[in-house]
Amino acid sequence: MIDVHVHETGTRDGLQSVPFFVPTDVKKRWCSAEARAGVAEIEVCSFVPVKLLPQFADAAEVVEHALTLEGLTVAALAPNLKGTERAIELGVHKVNFVLSVSESHNRANVRRSTAESVSEFARIVELARSLPEGRRPKIAAGLSTALGCTIEGDVPEARVREIAMQLVAAGADELIVCDTVGYANPTVVRRLFRAIRSDVGAIPIKAHFHDTRGLGLANVLAALDADIRAFDASLGGLGGCPYAPGASGNICTEDLVFMLESMGLKTGVDLEKLIALRAEIQEALKGEPFHGTIAKAGLPKGFLKAA
Repeated sequence: MIDVHVHETGTRDGLQSVPFFVPTDVKKRWCSAEARAGVAEIEVCSFVPVKLLPQFADAAEVVEHALTLEGLTVAALAPNLKGTERAIELGVHKVNFVLSVSESHNRANVRRSTAESVSEFARIVELARSLPEGRRPKIAAGLSTALGCTIEGDVPEARVREIAMQLVAAGADELIVCDTVGYANPTVVRRLFRAIRSDVGAIPIKAHFHDTRGLGLANVLAALDADIRAFDASLGGLGGCPYAPGASGNICTEDLVFMLESMGLKTGVDLEKLIALRAEIQEALKGEPFHGTIAKAGLPKGFLKAA
């Protein structure tokens, strides 16, 4: 039985900031190795116009490969209906729609108002529900900048809760609450996630933290206090929002797994395999900064994973 679910987003969030095209074979090997290590869900790519993100020109080939990996939930990010249609056509198991709670960030990121994105999400849910059950992916709603915005600063909790409820009313299968630019602190995280949990009831909620200011894992602990049991992370802490200058990227998958297993919380992830994969991907992405500490310091003597 898994106590906390760790989902990999480095193959999407991590690679989208890499300035050179990463070979398709590297992406495939990354997905395969993480699946073998026990990571049960990977966000493998983003369906956006290739002229905006040429990194994902090979999205179809990567998805097709990932779908061959037994037991893996294959997720893809899509900011609009067109991207979702492509993801559904390829057969992904989950579509992660994204909007920004901050109006300014949403306009900068997807060129529309937050209200327009909510309306677009409703159309996406309608499309998914029109499909036969065997072809119907889960539709997750990602709330970016839910804990702060580099353009607007603080984001009112009431606005986050209101938009979360709108997305649930539209039919979200899951909410992903994101500290996109690393503004959060544990007190705010604990309060917001408890409030959203109270509002939406049984809808699954996942946290997506960035370690921009060194509080990523502290925020995970606060979210655990709020009964959150699913987290995004990125191998080597790769990634970061393009609207957050100086950002160091997502929380590091290896460090997150180490912390959880050290606390006696079973993740189902083989940490040694994950660390070995990090070295392989770091070699393939020469020059890209990798973060995190457990891969550098090594496992402590006598380390035991959760029983």
